[in-house]
Amino acid sequence: MNKEIINENEVIDFLHSWKDGIIAIGQVFLDHKDYKIPAQDFITEHYLFDEDEVLFKPTFTKDVVFRNNFDDALSYFIKGHIHEDGGFAIRPWKNIELLDINITIENGYGFVMGVLHFIPWVGSNTFEIALTFVLKKDSKNKLKIKVHHSSPIKHYVNAPKN
Repeated sequence: MNKEIINENEVIDFLHSWKDGIIAIGQVFLDHKDYKIPAQDFITEHYLFDEDEVLFKPTFTKDVVFRNNFDDALSYFIKGHIHEDGGFAIRPWKNIELLDINITIENGYGFVMGVLHFIPWVGSNTFEIALTFVLKKDSKNKLKIKVHHSSPIKHYVNAPKN
């Protein structure tokens, strides 16, 4: 397969891998096991930090808005060295639903905008988050995130559990 060619099925598979990876980190946390290694593996698997610059604006940031390197991204996902980070992936999430996904592919990039519905294991407060990913293939022909921007759009307090 040509490295420059990205197809919509690859993008959909990538989105499922990304959401499943976030859920899996939380499951390791719930099992009281070392979740740092799975989180590091998740970032390596899904973000281009090893090969290229990455622009990352996580969902719940305000003091340190961007996480444009591996260590800062890890801090966001598992509550690390940045004081405001609460550990997005270790909240943990019972399910993440992909809603209203829009994909455009051109010039060797996949552009994705969509809505994700996050359902926590603990409590009944769910979130809907708007996200934008710019995806690019790495040197091993695997899709990874070059740009990630996400922001909350809805917060449901005491939502019914799925």
